[in-house]
Amino acid sequence: MGRGPVQLRRIENKINRQVTFSKRRNGLLKKAHEISVLCDAEVALIVFSTKGKLYEYSSHSSMEGILGRYQRYSFEERAVLDPSIEDQANWGDEYVRLKSKLDALQKSQSFVFLVQNQLMFDSISELQKKEKALTDQNGVLQKLMEAEKEKNNALMNAHLREQQNGASTSSPSLSPPMVPDSMPTLNIGYHASTEFITAHN
Repeated sequence: MGRGPVQLRRIENKINRQVTFSKRRNGLLKKAHEISVLCDAEVALIVFSTKGKLYEYSSHSSMEGILGRYQRYSFEERAVLDPSIEDQANWGDEYVRLKSKLDALQKSQSFVFLVQNQLMFDSISELQKKEKALTDQNGVLQKLMEAEKEKNNALMNAHLREQQNGASTSSPSLSPPMVPDSMPTLNIGYHASTEFITAHN
């Protein structure tokens, strides 16, 4: 009697399940290698365990090359069966192109914004420096003006004192008027009287 078909179902025992996975995985990888060598076929095998661990095998071609060939073949086959797929692919390419352009514009705008902010900050800093320099210059000029004003006041006061001292020394002293010993008119009258008396004698 022959053996009946074996019913496949999940192995409930965790240890037995792990042992079976290891054996079948190794056997699967061996079969993939054999068909690749014996039949000169491009074979790609990818296996993930229940824990997410990756096991893979690829023939003499790289895994990326085989997967890329598979994607191209799968797309071409679907495009023949459904022409709208090609339109969708074109729309996808257009979307990628536009998105790339949008990203470039956003980066450019961000760069321009940063440059403008930097220029604005530099201008503000430069204006603040100029304002401080002008303030310092105004302070120096104010001090010079005050010093010049004090100097002029001192010179003016000294000049006024010199004028006052000169006026006090040059003014004449008051003295009583000098009276002559004899008035000329009296002398003339005196001589005339004498002559008159002499003539009559």
